[in-house]
Amino acid sequence: MFSRVKRLFTIKTRFEAFMVIYALGVGSVDRGIHYLDQYPGFGGWLLFAACPVAVFMAGARILDSLDAGIE
Repeated sequence: MFSRVKRLFTIKTRFEAFMVIYALGVGSVDRGIHYLDQYPGFGGWLLFAACPVAVFMAGARILDSLDAGIE
């Protein structure tokens, strides 16, 4: 039963990976906008920039893990 539930949360194709990365990106920009409201000025912009950078790094890791599984 656990393996059937686990399959629901496994990214199998590049399309699924791009959909997950897109969702992470939208959420990170939304979080960054909240940071700009909470911390006006340079600190808010630094926190805003850190959010999408984390998504870029996570997205690269997701896509690399898919490529490694094909070989």
